[in-house]
Amino acid sequence: MRALLIVFAFFVFSGTALQAQETNLWKTLSKITYEKKFDELLGFKVDVPVFAQEIKDLEGEMVEVSGYIVPVEGYKSHTEFVFSAYPYNMCFFCGGAGPETVMEVTSIEPVKYSTERVKLRGKLLLNSDDINRLMYVLTDATLVKGGMDGSGK
Repeated sequence: MRALLIVFAFFVFSGTALQAQETNLWKTLSKITYEKKFDELLGFKVDVPVFAQEIKDLEGEMVEVSGYIVPVEGYKSHTEFVFSAYPYNMCFFCGGAGPETVMEVTSIEPVKYSTERVKLRGKLLLNSDDINRLMYVLTDATLVKGGMDGSGK
């Protein structure tokens, strides 16, 4: 009986931790500063993100994040796309938010475009070196069925 209670408690607390992480992930990802570094290729200084330790601790970890698929020209398929904390009309590319509110996604299976909020699960990678890419990358992503409200959103 005691072992059963321990296993039950583990599932309850791990579910709570994932829910708390998902709720606060974009907030956590906003904890960045920038420093100027000279870029040899461009020949001038560029802003480079400096990630808070809380963000560094998430690198390489499986995370869940809710947001919106951004239709961006140049992305090849529904397995490679940009994901935003905000709807398209408010996202970084429209000037309504900062670069910390978007991430590149590479999914295992195609994710159908939707204007509705969706939830993804994948491995979070950080990018502070390649100025041609976004600072957050979600790899091996999958669409989470039955989101927090049970509707898949």
